[in-house]
Amino acid sequence: MILTSKHRDFYPEFIFQTSRSGGPGGQNVNKVASKVELRFHVANSELLTPEEKLVLQEKLANRLTSEGYLQLICQTERSQLANKEMCVKKFYELLQKAFTRLKPRKATKPSQAAKQQRLENKKHHAEKKATRLKLKPGDI
Repeated sequence: MILTSKHRDFYPEFIFQTSRSGGPGGQNVNKVASKVELRFHVANSELLTPEEKLVLQEKLANRLTSEGYLQLICQTERSQLANKEMCVKKFYELLQKAFTRLKPRKATKPSQAAKQQRLENKKHHAEKKATRLKLKPGDI
């Protein structure tokens, strides 16, 4: 699955909502709706294949709402346009990350030196604990 922002334009499927932000803006912060919320319905997307939808629903399960929307909120910038651009950028980065396949881990055995070091550390720790034991009156 190869998906980049160069291949597909999801912009028509985005739902943008704006509101007042708690971020920077000075006195302007109470007057201007600079916070941007991007919503994207994964299951209803016409640009994604069914396999891609499944991958997104699995990998982004904790970011999807109960209705199946992927929701991104940006409020770090002072302007609404900058926050909107940042949301779109975050969206494409999320998709890219979700569709990249991780390399399978090659199983390796610990080296002989690592095993020896572990055993030495265990012995040292056991000795340290043994010296901490409190003696009972009948032990002497």
